[in-house]
Amino acid sequence: MKLSYYIVDAFSSEVFKGNPAAVYVLNEWLPDAIMQKIAIENNLSETAFTVKNNEHYELRWFTPDREIDWTMRAHS
Repeated sequence: MKLSYYIVDAFSSEVFKGNPAAVYVLNEWLPDAIMQKIAIENNLSETAFTVKNNEHYELRWFTPDREIDWTMRAHS
């Protein structure tokens, strides 16, 4: 499996500052177990996965230990 991702410096306007998070923009959701394994491999505080759903983006966050239990939507 080959996936592209971004490293985002959260909570900072400067590069290499703040909290690094991996962000994967997907066409469709991967299985939960695969997203968890990706988060474990990234070994960052958070790994985010997002999928566009009509005019919204759905977002799921994983730590190396578990999925963070919250739902977020953003307009495109």
